[in-house]
Amino acid sequence: MTVEEDAKQKHAGEGAREPGETEGEAPAAGAADSTGEPRAPFDPLAMSGAEAAAIEARDGDDAEHDVSPVAPTQLGAKRWVYAAYFAGGIGIAFLMSKVLDAGWLKLQNYKPVIGDPRDEVIMPLSGLLGAGAAVYYWYRTRARQLAEEVAAEMSKVTWPSRTEVTNGTVVVIVTTLVSTVFFALMDKFWGFITNLVYGGT
Repeated sequence: MTVEEDAKQKHAGEGAREPGETEGEAPAAGAADSTGEPRAPFDPLAMSGAEAAAIEARDGDDAEHDVSPVAPTQLGAKRWVYAAYFAGGIGIAFLMSKVLDAGWLKLQNYKPVIGDPRDEVIMPLSGLLGAGAAVYYWYRTRARQLAEEVAAEMSKVTWPSRTEVTNGTVVVIVTTLVSTVFFALMDKFWGFITNLVYGGT
C-alpha cells in the first residue's frame, strides 16, 4: 500500500469531506468519491470534534437568522373573561353605591345627626365591594372555568360582516314599511266594505 492510498483510507475513515464538498454536507450513501470508489454512508459519530463543532456553530447561526420576530402575545378568548370580570366588578360597585346611598338615607331618618350621604365614603366602599366580589368569583375555579368555556364557545361563532349586517337591517326596515302600508290599506278596504254591508256612516 502506498503512502497516498494510506492517506486516502485514513481520510475516509475519519469521515472528512472530499474536495468540492461544502462544510457540514453529508455525503450521499453509495455516491462515489474522487477515486471512483463508493462512499460509506454518512456517520455523524465518525466526525472529528472540530468538524462537529463547526457544523453545530453553523446550524446555530442559521437558526438565529431563521427566527422571525416574536409576535405580541394574544390572550385569545380569555380577554373576554377578563373583560367580563372587570365589567361585573364595576356593575357590582355601581349597584352597591346605590344601595349604600339608599341605606344611608334610611339611617338618616332615624339618626339625623349622621348627615347627608357622603360620596367620599360611599364610592371607595362600593369600589372595594365590587373588586372583592370580582376577586372572590375569580378564585372560585368552577365559576372561572364556566366563564372560560362560554368565551371559548363564543369565539367559535362566525359573526356577520358589516356589509351583511347593513343589508339585513335594510331588508328588515323595508319589509316592515311594506307590511305596515299593506295592512293599513287592508284595514281601510275592509272597513269600507263593512260600512257598505251594515249601512254604517
